[in-house]
Amino acid sequence: MDTKELLKKVRKIEIKTKGLTNNIFAGEYHSAFKGRGMAFSEVREYQYGDDIRNIDWNVTARFSHPYIKVFDEERELTVILMIDISESMKNGSDTLKSTLVAELAAVISFSAIDNNDKIGAIFFDSTVKKFIPPQKGRSHILRIIREIIAFGQEAETESQKTEKRVRFSLNRSKTVENEFCTDISEALRFLTNAIKKKSTVFLISDFLSPDFSKALRIANHKHDVISLYIVDKIESVLPKGYVLKMQDAETNKILYINAKNPKEREIQRQFTNDKNVNLREVFAKAGVDYTVLPTDKDYVKPLMNLFKKR
Repeated sequence: MDTKELLKKVRKIEIKTKGLTNNIFAGEYHSAFKGRGMAFSEVREYQYGDDIRNIDWNVTARFSHPYIKVFDEERELTVILMIDISESMKNGSDTLKSTLVAELAAVISFSAIDNNDKIGAIFFDSTVKKFIPPQKGRSHILRIIREIIAFGQEAETESQKTEKRVRFSLNRSKTVENEFCTDISEALRFLTNAIKKKSTVFLISDFLSPDFSKALRIANHKHDVISLYIVDKIESVLPKGYVLKMQDAETNKILYINAKNPKEREIQRQFTNDKNVNLREVFAKAGVDYTVLPTDKDYVKPLMNLFKKR
């Protein structure tokens, strides 16, 4: 993908998501993610109905008239996007997961700057590949979106070349953890060490990773972590009537799946169900809010519900 095409994609995402931010998300974002607390602003004369607990007794004694302290909410937040760029995130039966991630990142980012918040990004697979420190401004957001698109462009080219081959992550075995290309624990440890100030963190992944529950609990103790779980329908419901040739995106192994066989479809359905149950337990024990975002459905409603729930 050349620079001109890349910028065209960035602009397309900006136009779509900026409209969503202005019309839908900005207010919900402001309500869902509070500032760090209340900061002293000024002292003024006491008025009827003011909370007497806010009386400034030193100033009151000096002027022989009651004065109160006025506080403003410390609104500015630091928002960190933790973006999984492993091979499985570059796939999708309808929409690529990486395309959905780019739009989600843009919506969150534009909502953040509309509320005068800083935003940064951590890109990871088995290790942290890139760290963009938190800053403000439209150009900064567009840089993050460009990086997301650039990380996903190789897979898009590959999918165009192999129309009849479906590449996705089919990891049914519990014994292949060492073969995963994603290590969320490593990324969370980087977050904990690199970001000292309490931040709002969006962890965006399909969560095909070895156990990361301990690292998640530690990270959420220091920060406010929200998980966005990206899923694709073919990873849970195999299409009937086909023998599928699949390349596991995490291990590059070629697999042949007989989707004509009801037992094969049930195995895959049960695997996905077990994974979802496990993730719910991991998020609940860590005290992390999350939502599921399918690649073939609109993300507006689940994201809005997540904001409202908070």
